[in-house]
Amino acid sequence: MLSQAKSSPDITNYLTYILCSLPTSLNLSQENSHLARSSAAVSLKNIIKTRYRAIPPGNLAYIRRSLLSCLEDSSSQIRNFTGNVITELVKQGGVLGWPEVFPALLSLAGNDAGSVPTHTQEGSMNALSKVCEDSKKSLDRDYQGHRPLDVILPRLLQLTASPLPKVRALALESINIFIPQKPGALLLLMDPLLSRLFQLAHDSSDDVRRYVCRSFVQLVDVQPEKILPHMEGLVNYMISQQRNTDDPELALDAAEFWLSIGEHKNLCSSLGPYLPTIIPCLLESMVYGDDDIARLEGDADDANEEDKAENIKPQFAKSKGARTANNGPSTKKDINGVIGSASLDDGLDEGEIEDYGDEPEGANPEDEWNLRKCSAAALDVLATFFHQPVFDITLPYLKDNLNHPDWPNREAAVLAIGAVADGCMEVVSPHLPELIPYLISLLQDSEPVVRQITCWALGRYSKWAAYLPDERAKASYFEPMMDGILKKMLDRNKSVQEAAASAFSRLEETAKKELTPYCKPIIQQFVRCFETYKDRNMFILYDCVQTLAEHVGPALSEPELNRLLVPALVNRWESVSDQSQELFPLLECLSYVATAMGESFAQIADPIFSRCIRIIHQNLQEYLLAASNEAIDLPDKDFLVVSLDLLSSTIQALPSAMSNELVAKSQPRMFDLLRFCMEDPSNDVRQSSYALLGDCAVYVFPQLQPELPALMPILIQQLDLDAMPDEEAESAFSVINNACWSCGEISLQHKDGMAPYVEQLYERVFNIISNPGVPSSVNENAAIALGRLGLHCSEGLALHLAEFATLFLQSIRPVDDTDEKGQAFLGLNRTIVNNPQGMESCLLDYFRATAAFKNFREDDLKESFQQVRA
Repeated sequence: MLSQAKSSPDITNYLTYILCSLPTSLNLSQENSHLARSSAAVSLKNIIKTRYRAIPPGNLAYIRRSLLSCLEDSSSQIRNFTGNVITELVKQGGVLGWPEVFPALLSLAGNDAGSVPTHTQEGSMNALSKVCEDSKKSLDRDYQGHRPLDVILPRLLQLTASPLPKVRALALESINIFIPQKPGALLLLMDPLLSRLFQLAHDSSDDVRRYVCRSFVQLVDVQPEKILPHMEGLVNYMISQQRNTDDPELALDAAEFWLSIGEHKNLCSSLGPYLPTIIPCLLESMVYGDDDIARLEGDADDANEEDKAENIKPQFAKSKGARTANNGPSTKKDINGVIGSASLDDGLDEGEIEDYGDEPEGANPEDEWNLRKCSAAALDVLATFFHQPVFDITLPYLKDNLNHPDWPNREAAVLAIGAVADGCMEVVSPHLPELIPYLISLLQDSEPVVRQITCWALGRYSKWAAYLPDERAKASYFEPMMDGILKKMLDRNKSVQEAAASAFSRLEETAKKELTPYCKPIIQQFVRCFETYKDRNMFILYDCVQTLAEHVGPALSEPELNRLLVPALVNRWESVSDQSQELFPLLECLSYVATAMGESFAQIADPIFSRCIRIIHQNLQEYLLAASNEAIDLPDKDFLVVSLDLLSSTIQALPSAMSNELVAKSQPRMFDLLRFCMEDPSNDVRQSSYALLGDCAVYVFPQLQPELPALMPILIQQLDLDAMPDEEAESAFSVINNACWSCGEISLQHKDGMAPYVEQLYERVFNIISNPGVPSSVNENAAIALGRLGLHCSEGLALHLAEFATLFLQSIRPVDDTDEKGQAFLGLNRTIVNNPQGMESCLLDYFRATAAFKNFREDDLKESFQQVRA
């Protein structure tokens, strides 16, 4: 019956009637009536979202008329549901699909009739705010000479003077939605808006003041010159709001102002006179509040407790990165340890937190962005800009609180020490011989939270300790620091373990090869952690192993280290199922270990290679099933990404004969799977696929060569810029980058076998190097691919030399003098020999480029330059 009702063309009318006009004659209880109306609203919104074009015009007219009257309902939840449906209608139908809704909502919210009930004004403003959020770009488009925002923004500014606090707050929130996109209507209203903000700054409503703070934070980015004349008043205002202990969200919004200011040199420099006022406020805000103290004090020794599934964050695969024209290794984001359990600088913008979607039940509050972390980040930003003045103001606080009997004060002082590390290293350094031993002693503090933050702070100073010129000094500071953090990786508290592992990863990043003499004790501790850690901390442990492998490299191939590390990794490898998200960090870790160990990885390569093939095959099968059956969920493509990356690393690490053997005996055949992955809808999958394709050209070309007739058309199609979606430009360029790189590697090996593809490849590559919107790294790889194509197909390219020569020279100029660049020049020179007239327009550029080139490792290259000049 339900499915029959859903198929009725009038289902939207029924649902609208239930939402807006459910008769009292049904004698439903208030609770059941509310439930029925709410369910109708949700169903109506979903139908509009998925089947808008199929709804008859008459039905749409009925829905629109009814929804506006439903905003008068006495129930705030029903008004809220109604606003959601209105928002979806505008989103699906476009601004011109229902232009009357905007003046109608503005009129109701502004009480233009003089008799609109309070709850209707609030409901209408709430609906309008949602529409603005979902349709912000379309509202600033030109419709036959008119832009909706030209009308809406002035009215929103008027609504910030409403007598109703909720309407004032929502009106200002709606204005804030548009500030980042800098619409012309807003820029015209900038002075009235600033005037209004200064009036609202002292509003009695915390919500209004919260949006005032957010407005100023956004205006810093949009029109900093408007902010500068008011800096003294803004500093005092933000400090007063940050000290509002009754509303933590308002205090956080005020603290965000310092982070925003820090991104603008001129504005930040203007804060100098106010540092004695700002810094103490930030330091105060870094102390845990009473509620947090009650939650954290005496935190349990929980190292032996199993982790709950809902407390483990979702994991996401990270591709090993785009191949570069210089063929250099990809680099990882700096890991700076934790404030609580989240890093201070984690690759995100200041003030931004990583979005994992809805927080799972039982999620750690320490993972949330809050006033404490924001204040620490702001102190970091100001220290980086002002250096010594910030430390001079902070120093008395440190002296008073580092030995404080109350742990929240000690913890905040350690947080402050860590926060100023990067910006004040030069002025802090004289104090470090005394400070570092004290911090190491705090690793034994009775409070886990203090031990936790101390690990993070020590990680921030690891570079100072790792590169001390005196070996005795290194033994006095670096070795105890390293030993202390390593030991805390097996602390009795899991949060301290996590902080220590993160801090040690930071230490690995900064110390790099300085850790080589200490590999044995480090790996011994890692192995103990593998035996002890529960699921949550296993992920950061993989990062520690991976980072060590990245920076000490071949040192891991030592037999003694092999005997320690390999069994621990294999045990974990065998215990993790093919469906577990733990495979993401584990496979990524193994990729780096394989590269570091080289031939020593052969002992475990066969089962790992086979399992990766199996995972890829299974994932592709699941995708095909899901594509043909809506009832089946799509598989997680991250399994493909990490498996492809590990195949690449394995092929690179092993002796050529063994790599060829693994590829040859793979079942299903690796290249059959790779062909599917090269056409996968996911950019991440394709990026890793083309990296594997290029690695196969380098290391297992005898296996790749017979597959090229099937693979080359796919590669050529990938190089088509016109097929790249604009909204995915960044990740799509990474795919094209790797496709260019793999094309160059194939050309190097396949030689004149590339002749059938020259014309198509030239057309695609020329479009890349001639497009100013293409990132320079992609241009460089495209130019090298073109040059390598000319090594053995110069006659075909010579026809186009006059067209591409100048662009080639411009694109390849920034590339270091590597073998890859030399091969590209050799291909260009051979092309020039076949058509010297093609260089007439850029001879001077060519001679400059060749004069600047110094790496003549191949006689053929030197001879080719001489031949061209002759």
